[in-house]
Amino acid sequence: MSTSEFVRPAGFLGNLNSRNHHRALAVFMIIVVAHWAEHIVQAVQIYGFGWPTTRARGVLGMPFPWLISQEWLHYGYALVMLAFLWALRKGFAGRSRQWWNLALALQFWHHIEHLLLFIQAQSGWRLGGGKVPSSIVQLLIPRVELHLFYNTIVTIPMIIAVVLHRRASAAERELTQCLCGAPKQPALAA
Repeated sequence: MSTSEFVRPAGFLGNLNSRNHHRALAVFMIIVVAHWAEHIVQAVQIYGFGWPTTRARGVLGMPFPWLISQEWLHYGYALVMLAFLWALRKGFAGRSRQWWNLALALQFWHHIEHLLLFIQAQSGWRLGGGKVPSSIVQLLIPRVELHLFYNTIVTIPMIIAVVLHRRASAAERELTQCLCGAPKQPALAA
């Protein structure tokens, strides 16, 4: 075996972070950016169009208003996002790994906030004695603005990580065994 060859890690996570990392990362990032865009649209509906918060439901919430009011859906998304940030982490190295780790840490806290909202929605207990479920930081910052902020501070480090990852050095690619940033090989003539 030459020094440029390496053995791919075995198993689902090994494949996810090597030969399938590019596809998995692309799908995940499309979902994350689309979710972030939903929060941006909701903010535009409130601050740009002057809609009341109860009417501002983003793009998908307009035809499907139940999406906005289901805490299990929001918690499920936060949990899935946390799981994919963890699962795709081994495909990153160097500075891209640092940015990905920052997004993972921020999403962990965001997940805790959603878990707290979910528990309140299921139990009837309310943090701070409020009328509706509230997260810890939501006691200080309104929910729409807070979740736009959370999604922004998680998404931006992810985007930075992906850009750095796509420009990974040969040493980083060998370390992670990921082919995302590998130079394309010319097609062989038939």
